[in-house]
Amino acid sequence: MNSSSSEPSSDFIRTIIAEDLKTGKNNGRVATRFPPEPNGYLHIGHAKSICLNFSIAAENRGGTCNLRFDDTNPGREDVEYVESIMKDVKWLGFDWQDRLFYASDYFEQLYQYAVQLIKKGRAYVCSLSPEQIRQYRGTLTEPGRDSPYRSRSVEENLDLFERMRAGEFADGTHVLRAKIDMSSPNLNMRDPVIYRIMKATHHRTGNKWCIYPMYDFTHCLSDSIERITHSICTLEFEDHRPLYDWFLDELEVKCHPQQIEFARLSLSYTVMSKRMLMELVEHGDVTGWDDPRMPTIAGMRRRGYTPGAIRAFCKRIGVAKRESMVDIALLEHCLREELNRCAPRVMGVLKPLRVIVDNYPEGQVEDLDAINNPEDPAMGARKIPFSRVLYIEQDDFMEEPPKKFYRLAPGREVRLRYAYFIKCVEVIKDEKTGKVVELHCTYDPETRGGDAPDGRKVKATLHWVSAACCLDAEVRLYDRLFLKENPCEEKDGPDFKSFLNPDSLKILKDCRVEPGLKDAKPGSIYQFERLGYFCVDEVDSSSESLVFNRTVTLRDAWANIKKRGS
Repeated sequence: MNSSSSEPSSDFIRTIIAEDLKTGKNNGRVATRFPPEPNGYLHIGHAKSICLNFSIAAENRGGTCNLRFDDTNPGREDVEYVESIMKDVKWLGFDWQDRLFYASDYFEQLYQYAVQLIKKGRAYVCSLSPEQIRQYRGTLTEPGRDSPYRSRSVEENLDLFERMRAGEFADGTHVLRAKIDMSSPNLNMRDPVIYRIMKATHHRTGNKWCIYPMYDFTHCLSDSIERITHSICTLEFEDHRPLYDWFLDELEVKCHPQQIEFARLSLSYTVMSKRMLMELVEHGDVTGWDDPRMPTIAGMRRRGYTPGAIRAFCKRIGVAKRESMVDIALLEHCLREELNRCAPRVMGVLKPLRVIVDNYPEGQVEDLDAINNPEDPAMGARKIPFSRVLYIEQDDFMEEPPKKFYRLAPGREVRLRYAYFIKCVEVIKDEKTGKVVELHCTYDPETRGGDAPDGRKVKATLHWVSAACCLDAEVRLYDRLFLKENPCEEKDGPDFKSFLNPDSLKILKDCRVEPGLKDAKPGSIYQFERLGYFCVDEVDSSSESLVFNRTVTLRDAWANIKKRGS
């Protein structure tokens, strides 16, 4: 489906497009594209671009959005990345239908465009080494110098370029450069390289080509070939826009798209550089691209994020012209809003403490009614078993409770969720360690599912599971991957990995959950009452060995931030 929010956003890009439609520009067409390079997995920053491009197309009658892989660097690209990108775009709720393209589809046409530039005297084969090209380029304060090969004749350039294509030369011996202006204040206009020799196998074209076009040359012409009207990209390409337009003007193409830049997403306690994410994967700092601590779409999906929550977040942060840091608490807030509506409630105990209800009939198990989701009555209710032996959280008991600790303690009465009042009457400890290992309690049979008939009150309600019927589970508690709000802030300071959070993952092996979760499907998300939202791990979990990932806690930092600011 073409998914967009019920009410379209309003921003400067949509304002530009609305004005173009009003004046009849592009014959009333709106055509956008999402053009990832297949050299890594998509992350939350890409999700912002996906939502923007596909939503703009959906908001305008007859609008289209292409999915195009800019696959011009075979040394870094892989079919794995192509497949993961397509999976992520569809999972987010968007459909390119029959509009799937690859820059490699245009290799022959791009080659002919390069030949056209050579014939016009606007491109030349340069035989400087990569290091020499950098030296000749100049700096922000010093103009560049002309390559000694800049004056080669058209005939010589055509001959060399054809021989480059034929595989006659080794990697790095020659490049094709645009002939623009080596004194331009914009470094991108100082005779940029548009083709290089790379004898590598391409994931689609195999070994047919040994020269490959550079991104700046490929991107604008691919946009033109596909008749894109608005080429929406992030701010780092703003300085590339004159080059984008130069290629299209020099080649006198029929379709000249308009490049528009917006601020990319920067998220606190996160890195979104592909290079940095690749380093985390390759060095084993995470388990892979789909590690639930990663900001990749695959990682977020595995952790339990929903497409709706990500789309809501992208809409809420909007589209701006200036870079800014977005608090990750807002992303988590959008997730909680979504899961609060759609996640069924269950009970799970992460650090079990054994409780024996002495006056409950031994061997008896009764089914109690529990609400699946108070936000959605249509979800109905479920049955949960209650028995003489239970598990509660270790943190819900203190032998010597401080002031304002209202949970279970010796001689104190509390409510068990959906069940009865219980009172602690005895504490059993390990003789060697002194650790509490078991509690003995009594229950009041008159308090099933409600208050005491005599009107007495309790100050705490605890979650629990029946020891006779519960399931064993592993629970993985995920936290932020970095301790520093902006791990990349200090460009000349410590390596970004020095800010990795050593407690970003804690694995609890001896957890207990309701028996109804035996058939929980991978990817299913639940609210563990009082604890947070948890997702059945889609890789490691099975009916024989349940594994849950903590998606997000119940505490909402963003709601508190808003409250303090109001």
